[in-house]
Amino acid sequence: MNFIISSSALLKNLQNIGGVLNSSNSLPILDNFLFELSNGELTISASDLENTMKTIVKPDEAKVDGKIAIPAKLLLDTLKNFSDQPLSFSIDPASFGIEISSDYGKYKLVGQNAADFPKSPELKGASSVKIKGEMVAQAIDKTAFATGNDELRPVMSGVFCQFSPEKLIFVATDAHKLVRYTRTDGSASKNSDFILPKKPLNLLKSNVTGADEVEILYNETTAQFKFGFTELTCRLIDGKYPNYEAVIPTHNPNVLTVDRVSFLASIKRVSIFSNKTTHQVKLKVAGSELTISAEDLDFSNEAKERLTCSYSGDDMEIGFNSKFLMEMLSHINTTEVILEMSEPNKAGILLPSGNENEHEQILMLVMPVMIR
Repeated sequence: MNFIISSSALLKNLQNIGGVLNSSNSLPILDNFLFELSNGELTISASDLENTMKTIVKPDEAKVDGKIAIPAKLLLDTLKNFSDQPLSFSIDPASFGIEISSDYGKYKLVGQNAADFPKSPELKGASSVKIKGEMVAQAIDKTAFATGNDELRPVMSGVFCQFSPEKLIFVATDAHKLVRYTRTDGSASKNSDFILPKKPLNLLKSNVTGADEVEILYNETTAQFKFGFTELTCRLIDGKYPNYEAVIPTHNPNVLTVDRVSFLASIKRVSIFSNKTTHQVKLKVAGSELTISAEDLDFSNEAKERLTCSYSGDDMEIGFNSKFLMEMLSHINTTEVILEMSEPNKAGILLPSGNENEHEQILMLVMPVMIR
């Protein structure tokens, strides 16, 4: 197996798929990249058994076809220290010996048998949908932060995807906060749903560009994303997602509209003085005045700020976890936000005031912290 390739092109592609690699693996073969040269194209794969990512690169020159598993860390560390130049790879299939030649000299390392590398699962009876890369990136950005980390409830550690002929819905919740992101400019041929784990979501977010068209193939156990010259295959989270619609309150007569940036900045300042366990901030609304306050009785710390707002409904006081509010406000981009409430012991609904995109709808729910 012999080929010549640009060092910077190879490094860029390895870094794109390198996020799949774990720092510690049960199988030594997973510490390697799989290189497969065939018909003038080099396919490079990385896997952690749950997720497999492949990319196709065109070498400057491809001489002898073949495949080999090359130690990932050693190769990445070497390539990072080269200026852009052609590298010649020569592999001995019998001993798995690898020789890399550059302008500076020669480097020898030993690979592993490519046959030991895990094969990507085949998607039998898969459904497919094609959507814009921008939609994938936005859906992940708006939802992934709200996923849970509870190992006892694995279904809530991923993003729930609900596809139908009318729209695509992405949902994330950790039982304290919930985000539902809907797109009406995308559709699937039939109704289906699945739960995507966090790791492949982060890999997609860092690799998909807005210009890409992403083809999603999925069945009961596996999903595959194809975009550009890259392919990501991941195992889905098994289980039934909770009925999230049931927790979204439908009757919210108290409606607060406030400048998003001022509201976020005020919560950031006031929350410094909140209790370090509950992170509670109190919102008190009366007329067109919103009072944001926090206190930590253990250390006699307290803070209070006032903002002007637009409000319709009864005067009320409600407590929220400031961390959740700050996260949510940071993932909304409109000038103003709307907070819909019913009672101090029921969830608040945070909405953007108008949407940047007519085809998207964002609903964020946050559970209250009881005021003592």
